[in-house]
Amino acid sequence: MTDIFSGYRLGDLVLSNRIVMAPMTRNRATADGAPTPSMATYYAQRAGAGLIVTEGTQPSAVGQGYPHTPGLHTDEQVEGWRAVADAVHAEGGVVFAQLMHAGRISHPKVIGTTPVAPSAVRPAGEVFTGEGTDPFETPRALETGELPSVVEEFVDASRRAVAAGLDGVELHAANGYLLQQFLADGSNHRTDAYGGTPENRARFVVEVAQAVVAAIGADRVGIRVSPNVDFNDNAETEAAETYAALLDGLKPLGLAYLHVIDGADEEGVSRALREGFQGTVIVNTGFGGPSDLDTAERTIDTSGGDLFSIGRAFIANPDLVERLRSSAPLNVPDGDTFYGGDDRGYTDYPTLQRTA
Repeated sequence: MTDIFSGYRLGDLVLSNRIVMAPMTRNRATADGAPTPSMATYYAQRAGAGLIVTEGTQPSAVGQGYPHTPGLHTDEQVEGWRAVADAVHAEGGVVFAQLMHAGRISHPKVIGTTPVAPSAVRPAGEVFTGEGTDPFETPRALETGELPSVVEEFVDASRRAVAAGLDGVELHAANGYLLQQFLADGSNHRTDAYGGTPENRARFVVEVAQAVVAAIGADRVGIRVSPNVDFNDNAETEAAETYAALLDGLKPLGLAYLHVIDGADEEGVSRALREGFQGTVIVNTGFGGPSDLDTAERTIDTSGGDLFSIGRAFIANPDLVERLRSSAPLNVPDGDTFYGGDDRGYTDYPTLQRTA
């Protein structure tokens, strides 16, 4: 069985182990989307992960989905991320920023304008706006001529990430946000070259990946996908065909990794992606899936994965890797402090060292 605590080479980077801290929204940035000193502490505390993927980070103001999420589109935000990168590197860690354009999963109360999407299809449900929850509104369909500027937003954010000292970026094409909105036929009703067929629905995501790779290099770029995961009213009826087209478009790019969320995937689309991708594969078992050590080891050995990403356990256990290595008990996360607030439930969880 693969030793999950052994080192792993990811392009030019050497990871200390095969455990990845998954991206998790924590809503602790400033109102202007700048990372705070507490965020630098939070990520540095968890630098024992082989790789940290940060919370979703908007590449533009209109790409923001929730209050107090960080961005990578202003100089102030870059300086905040520089402090995060420096703090993680000082602890020997590796950190990629997840670039997340929320698309229709936003609200005018958050971004000050109508959210954008592939098509004017309102998602079911509600969103937290900072003033409570409000029903989603019908987004504005992006014009074909606008798409290059959205691609450029991802490129600019990627360059800013590198300038801040972060080790790379992960393109968030999962969980019903903008990139997956283009992939999913439930949210993409376009009749131009970006809709109508699996190849056309995959086109925009491939173009974003191509442009970001050209800007910062393939070794610095990963992508996250979640076939058939219905989070955020995501509906895919041609997932097998669409993700096969996406994989064909991504293969020539030599991306650093593919991060796959395994959900209720009866069609086996996730497995086909893992087996077809020619490079490092990170596997995540999803919101309700197990993330214990046995599952991680078994997943790497039998499910076509190279690395295993864990989410909520990292919230309450800054030293999660060491706890797993020594079979120590885990702290229980406080769900009331997941989203927003101060350092309580953020940087104050005890480590083995602090409780010894």
